[in-house]
Amino acid sequence: MKRNLIIATLVAFALSSIFLLSSCAKKQVITEEKIVKAPPKEAAKVEEEKPVAKEMKEAKEEEEVKRAEKAKIEKLKELEMTKKREAEAKAKVDEEKARQERRVAKVEAESIYFDFDKSFIRLEYRSVLKEKAVFLKDNPGIHIRIEGNCDERGTSEYNLALGERRANSAAKFLVSLGISPDRIETISYGEERPLAVGSGEGAWAQNRRDDFVVIVK
Repeated sequence: MKRNLIIATLVAFALSSIFLLSSCAKKQVITEEKIVKAPPKEAAKVEEEKPVAKEMKEAKEEEEVKRAEKAKIEKLKELEMTKKREAEAKAKVDEEKARQERRVAKVEAESIYFDFDKSFIRLEYRSVLKEKAVFLKDNPGIHIRIEGNCDERGTSEYNLALGERRANSAAKFLVSLGISPDRIETISYGEERPLAVGSGEGAWAQNRRDDFVVIVK
């Protein structure tokens, strides 16, 4: 009986030991599994982060491309505006040059005419001389030459003197309008430069005149 008790006790102890050993082994296996399985989870997290970083990089690159494209467009607009301003400035200069050329042509085209053997300024030509004075005031760097002319009647010496008086008469009128005498030149051609050829009042009336030449100093 005692023997049986001892055997039962040993059996119980053995079973207890086996149970304990089995529990420890199971815990160890679970722990090891956790350790083994943990790195794949961390790796998966890294793998998940990679697409996010890639997307951020791509977004940054796309933003840089957009900024570069915007800067390029702005530069093109600036160049276009510069060209436009230059074209407008050139057009303005060309327009002013053309306007000045028209004024010069008008000054030179408008002669004044005299009565036979006279050198006084007729009333209808005073407005012409006033316009020339305005032109000279607007262009202080410009001088003018007045050329006196006569018709064919009279001697060459007399016509040269008469042409000089006609040129001086126009010069004095311009001076009275405020033009400096230093800007005015006079010369007489007498009968040497007829505008109209022929003997008759129609031709003679055109030859009794003062011509004007603009001189740029």
